[in-house]
Amino acid sequence: MITYEKAIEIVQSNIIQLGTERVELPKSLNRVLREDIFSDMNMPPFNKSAMDGFACRKEDIGNELEIIESIQAGYKPKKIVGKNQCSKIMTGAQIPEGADCVIIFEDVEYISENKIKFLKEKTSNNICYKGEDVIVGQKLLSSGIRITEKVISSIAMVGNWQPLVSIKPKVGIISTGDEIVEPFAKPNESQIRNTNAYQLLFQVEKFGCIPNYYGIVKDKQEEILSALKKAKEENDLIILTGGVSMGEFDLIPESLKKVGFNLLFEKVQQQPGKPTVFGKDESKFVFGMPGNPVSSFIMFEFFAKQLLAGMMGLKTFYKELNLELGQSYKRKRSERLGRIPVQINDKGKVIPVEYHGSAHINSLVDADGIISIPIGVVELKEGTKVNVRPIW
Repeated sequence: MITYEKAIEIVQSNIIQLGTERVELPKSLNRVLREDIFSDMNMPPFNKSAMDGFACRKEDIGNELEIIESIQAGYKPKKIVGKNQCSKIMTGAQIPEGADCVIIFEDVEYISENKIKFLKEKTSNNICYKGEDVIVGQKLLSSGIRITEKVISSIAMVGNWQPLVSIKPKVGIISTGDEIVEPFAKPNESQIRNTNAYQLLFQVEKFGCIPNYYGIVKDKQEEILSALKKAKEENDLIILTGGVSMGEFDLIPESLKKVGFNLLFEKVQQQPGKPTVFGKDESKFVFGMPGNPVSSFIMFEFFAKQLLAGMMGLKTFYKELNLELGQSYKRKRSERLGRIPVQINDKGKVIPVEYHGSAHINSLVDADGIISIPIGVVELKEGTKVNVRPIW
């Protein structure tokens, strides 16, 4: 059995980054950018009006001003603003030559059809200056980030209609166990419905990968081997749940070896998730995860995401929050790293959710994150600062 830190080190040292492709901008949501984005223009590209009003010279604002032109957005000014002159201008329009400020409409009165008078003694410039936001050649985005609604406008601004992104990893999901039936079936007294597969399907897709589900495989090695061979051919990563412990019907580790995987670790010193298997065969990977749903959820969050992020070139995929515990938490045993689902209350305090163990499916429903309890620690007292791994 190895520590979590050693296991993560093994995962990271074996990552193989996938290739790239170009996709049209509207189809790039949640893809991982694999090129730096530089600006090909200044923003604003010209001095532009920040308000609707009149562009004039500051030195003339106490005088009557003659309106010489009307400038709307997208229109190139044709006249130079001289002494005691102004141009009517709309928000976003180019400032005419000679003008150094914009008087807003609300602060003027019309003397005649083409003459105005400023009602105040001074004004702000009300101008957005050329290049004040972005200059030509400026780096706007770095390779390795998600393309989200927050960054898409920066890519559009530079005219990159087909950004270079990572190819999406394909993830095969296999559930194992004679006791498992699909959610649409009525289980008998010795069966349970399959929850792991659908939980993992959602986790995989939400993380920007392509999930492929291979159904439930019985605890028979020939069935397991057949499913593994097919999934291995069609995916970059296989995730299996169940069959990785020490029981008579826990056939996964041996089956993985039979289809060519070199198992790099088989047990991790954490709870839940101790019987987790990680293997590699050239550019193919596999995780064998425990069958309990909270275990598989947490192992995906802490292990599979690390691998998939590396495969996509994703540099950051979570930001831990350092918050205070709102109540004390005790556990019975401390020989393994503990993972506990928690809520964050409206005061920003961390509250452990009701949690009966790794089979407690409903414990995740109201959870905002996971905290970790170090090996050897039995109790975390109220007020202790803890790192929360968000799961929203």
